[in-house]
Amino acid sequence: MSGKTPGAADIATAVEPRLQTLTERADFLRAARARRKAMPGLVVQARRRAPDEADSATIRVGFTCSKKVGNAVARNRAKRRLRAVARAVLPEIGKPGWDYVLIGRAGATAARPFIALEGDLRAALDKLHGEGR
Repeated sequence: MSGKTPGAADIATAVEPRLQTLTERADFLRAARARRKAMPGLVVQARRRAPDEADSATIRVGFTCSKKVGNAVARNRAKRRLRAVARAVLPEIGKPGWDYVLIGRAGATAARPFIALEGDLRAALDKLHGEGR
């Protein structure tokens, strides 16, 4: 073989903005005070970061599910689905320099078809970014 061909992951990272996971509680609290949009399958909180905060070229995203979603197995399943939908949608229509928190909903996030969950996130982002603030 003459050389290594780039894999799908190599190509995807070359053209899409970088996603970074929120881990600090303070970041989640700042997002909780910002815009929010509830959809049937999830709740999205979004805030534009200040210029002095973090790298403005990255999209930061956090995931959370309360105990209302169910036991640990159910919460982890819901968060896995939220991570998958975020990887599918945020690089495409998320805005660099923004923080997003995706919150799972009881009885909906894990049971909702993936296409519908993806549509929920797209619709929520359209509304959050279209408010003109």
